[in-house]
Formats: sequence, structure tokens, C-alpha cells
Amino acid sequence: MTNILGISCFYHDSAAALVRDGDILAAVQEERFTRKKHDPSFPKNAAGYCLKEAGITANELDHVVFYDKPLQKFVRLLETYFAFAPSGIQSFLTSMPAWLGQKLWTEDEIHKGLGYEGKLLYARHHESHAASAFFPSPFEKAAIITIDGVGEWTTTSIGVGEGNSIKLLNEIRFPHSLGMLYTAFTYYTGFRVNSGEYKVMGLAPYGKPTYVGLIKKHLIKIHDDGSFRMNMKYFNYCQGLTMTNGRFARLFGGPPRKPESELTQREMDLARSVQEVCEEIMLKLARRAKEQTGKNYLCLAGGVALNCVANGKILRENIFDDIWIQPAAGDAGGALGAALACWYQYLNNPREADNTNDKQKGSYLGPKFSSEEIEKFLKERNAPYKIVPRKELPGRVAELIADEKVIGLAQGRMEFGPRALGSRSIIGDARSSNMQKTMNLKIKYRESFRPFAPTVLEEKISDWFETDRPSPYMLLVAQVKKEKQREMTAEEKNHFGLDKLNVMRSEVPAITHVDYSARIQSVNKDVNPLYHKIIKAFEDKTGCPVIINTSFNVRGEPIVCTPQDAYLCFMRTEMDYLVLENCLLDKTKQPELKEEKDWRKVFELD
Repeated sequence: MTNILGISCFYHDSAAALVRDGDILAAVQEERFTRKKHDPSFPKNAAGYCLKEAGITANELDHVVFYDKPLQKFVRLLETYFAFAPSGIQSFLTSMPAWLGQKLWTEDEIHKGLGYEGKLLYARHHESHAASAFFPSPFEKAAIITIDGVGEWTTTSIGVGEGNSIKLLNEIRFPHSLGMLYTAFTYYTGFRVNSGEYKVMGLAPYGKPTYVGLIKKHLIKIHDDGSFRMNMKYFNYCQGLTMTNGRFARLFGGPPRKPESELTQREMDLARSVQEVCEEIMLKLARRAKEQTGKNYLCLAGGVALNCVANGKILRENIFDDIWIQPAAGDAGGALGAALACWYQYLNNPREADNTNDKQKGSYLGPKFSSEEIEKFLKERNAPYKIVPRKELPGRVAELIADEKVIGLAQGRMEFGPRALGSRSIIGDARSSNMQKTMNLKIKYRESFRPFAPTVLEEKISDWFETDRPSPYMLLVAQVKKEKQREMTAEEKNHFGLDKLNVMRSEVPAITHVDYSARIQSVNKDVNPLYHKIIKAFEDKTGCPVIINTSFNVRGEPIVCTPQDAYLCFMRTEMDYLVLENCLLDKTKQPELKEEKDWRKVFELD
């Protein structure tokens, strides 16, 4: 057996992944253990879990691979500061302590953090992304596109994968970056950089593409082949501590929105405009990749590949027969890509693919907890619960959903990547006209405009949504089926901005966005049996095979990992019930929450 550990860290979304003989045994983000969202620190807990899952120690590893090349990244940083000197001196002085104290000593940090004494391998950042996209995909041969903020120098690449080999054919280099452009608008519209980009995507349907012309005239020149060049006079990320500068603010009529202040039509129109520019570039890149490689399939990774609206458009344009996106498309997935690149490329092992089934295992690659462990915790907590026999559990949960109860569901192995896929999810009735508002304001404590995603039985996806294939990783957006939509009145069509929220648009209003779209997860009966049975029982009861699925966390917190995390989140919010494997907890019967004890210490994962 050959055991390979991939690691990504020190920027954001640190993670570890363990591959044994090409099989993905485990993969998890560090934030799930430390409870620090997007934690960039060395993934000691994540690596410890991966080793535990594999039943080995660090010194039984055959290879450890880091997901990028720190020295090349440092050179890019220095060259960028010199190019903009002396204006970047403050940013330079801010970044240097982290580099000189930790990032340049990655090898020492890994040896010390793991207790590993062997040789460390390094992959290039976008090679790690490409490997994470192609190697677990179902495809024997495929074009590959990677798009993010920046790796060492690369921000966008087109490549090709065949068998056990990937090759990057061309690239766009820093500072010209679609990820940075989108992040600049994230910053300017008042959301957190490297975390709020999906909010911009969710806000876009409320606006109009008013600023597309301005963006394309002043900020970015887009070529027919999808390549682009940005006008750096409007940006501050090369030399400053912010993404945009005064010129950018003057171009769009004022300073950036202050975080948490009221959203105006300007922010909605800006979100819609940058989203349309992003989609245009991604579509052109896809056409270029098809032309250059001649392949029938496409694989995507990098943070921008989490833009599920753009992914859906690429699919609907029929440029490729099918596409596959790495569920952990951002930096966390780089850990997995680095490990897989080692197995297939560095060690030259054969790879099999059938163009149908992927090797990602539903992305259920994290920790799971036994009923015995859960009951031990609940008894120590004096938390009342009922044991529901496994065969009765789906029917009982379906009844609660139909009664418009909000349920925290923690079962099986935790998901790898930013999306909850039915193992660490909050679920509810998609038919309820009140559920979107209730879950946003009383459960998630987040902005009211944010849409919720549906989970649908895989076999029923085409009955409810305009798509002809599964979407297991919640990375594709499609329209709600026309016959399931509700025709708006003339008055409703005139609603503006956030007032659009008040219009009921379909038979499943809680998951139907204001443009009739939905970010779909389909669930397969073999990949997540319990989740499928819950939704099937709900369909048997109501005739609807669609429920709400949102991540089991509150705003600003990582998705829950342990039973303790789930219980605390349940108790801190207005959720009605909690399911921990086959333990069912009723909120009304729980004692008052007293958090004098650190319940995370009940179980030590490392």
C-alpha cells in the first residue's frame, strides 16, 4: 500500500487529504476542528484525522505533498512590490512577518506539525487544482480549466487530462485575475474578501447589468478566446491593503459600502454586472478549451469554479457533452489534488475511468460518529433524546418537515468542501412560503436576500428542474421547471430590489430564487442512503421530492463537525429538532444551554 498525504495551508481554507493506492480515504478542512472559518493555519487536526482514518502514523506515510511552491509565490510577491514601489511599502511591511516567520519555512512547519521525517514534495498551485478536477472525475479524457485569485503566478489555466496524465497548455498570469476582479467587487459591495463572493452571486438576480459596459470599458479587456487584461489603475491589491482604490470608487459613484449597512440598488446592479462579466469570460474560456483540446468533457477547479451560475451556463451551452467540478474547488481541494498528482503523475500509476462514475465518493470524506459516541455525549450533557429505529427514522423526519419544522441533520461522514450535502445539513419544507425568511433570520442569522438550495431525489431532478443530469455537489444552477412555476401578476412583476423576495414564484418557493433559478443538489440512493430515504418518505407523504438543504452552521461559523458542534448550533438557534444519527432531539425538551464547559474536549479527534 502507498499512502500519500496532501496538504494545503497558510493562505485560507487549510486542509489535508489522504490517498491510498489512488483511493481517496479522507479529506477535510482544518476549520471544522478549530471552529475558525477559513482557517489558514497548519492543518494539524485535519492531518491527524486523515492518519487516524487510514490507521497509520505520520512516519508510515510514503509521500507528503504540498499544494503549491512557496518560494515561487514569494518571488511573485517581491517582484510585485518592487514594480509598484514605493506605494506598496505598508502592504509589504504587513505581509513580511508571516512570510519570514512561517510561509518560507513550509518544510520545517510540516515536519514539525506532522512529526514526519521523510522528503516533502511540492506541486504547482494550478497543477494541484487541475489534478483535483480531473483525476477524481468520471472522464478518461477531458479539457481542464482552473480559475482562481492567484497561485504562484498563474490565475487561469487551460489544460488537458488523458488517462493518468494532466498537462497545462496555457495560462493567464497575475495581476490579471478573474478571481481578483470578482473579489474586488465583493469588497466594494461591502462583503468579506475570500468569503463573501457567493453572496455577490446570490445578490446578482436582484439587480440589472447596468455597469457591464463600464466594467468592460475601464476595468478589463476581454478577448474572444477568453483571455483578458485588467487595468490596474483601478485596483489596489498589488500594493495596498484594500482591493480597490479611489479611481474605482469615482468610476462607480462613491466609496465602498460599509459592511452590514443597508444594501442599495447600486450594490445589486454591481453584483449583477460583475456576474455577467464573469459568465462571459468563463463561457469564452470553455469554448477556447474545447477548440484547443478537442475533448468532449470538461473539468473545472479553482475558487471561481464555485460560481455555480456560470457553471450551469457552460453546461446549457452544450460546448461539452458533460462537465465535472471539484466539490472542494478552492484551496482546500488543492490538498487532494496534490496527493492525486503524486499518485498518478509522479509515481506513474494507471488510472481507470468509465465516463459515468466519479471517484469523489459523494465528497463524504470527513469524520463520522457512532450512535454509541453520540449517546455518551448526550448523556453527559443531560440532553433528552429519543432513539428512533433506523427504518422508522426517514418517516419520522419527513413528518416533521411536512409540519414545517426546521431540522438539523448530522449523519454519516462529513462533507469535504464548502457545501453541505445531507450529512451536516439544516433541512426544511421547500413548499413553505415562510421558510426562506424563517431560516435566514432565525436559524442562519444571515442576510435576508440569500437564497436556499434544494435537494431533490436524483431520479426526479428532471421533473422539477430544467436539467437532464444529476447535480450531486450543488455546483450547478438551473431553472425551476416551467410547469412548477407560478405566473406573476402585473403588480408583482414591478417589484424592485429586495421587494422581489415577497413574491411566491413556484410550488417550491423556499428554494426558488427571484430569477426562477435554483442551485440544485441531487441525492443518489446508493451514495447517501439515509438522506435519500428521508426525501423519499417526504415525497410519499406530500407528493414533493424536493426539500431545502442549507449548511449546518450559523453565519460566520464553519459547518459543524462533531455531535457537540451540532448540539451547540441547534441550541443557539431556533431550530426545532436535531437528528444525530438515530438520536432525535426536540428543542422544547432541552435544558437551558450553559456553555461553561468546552464540549469539544469530550472527544479528542487527534
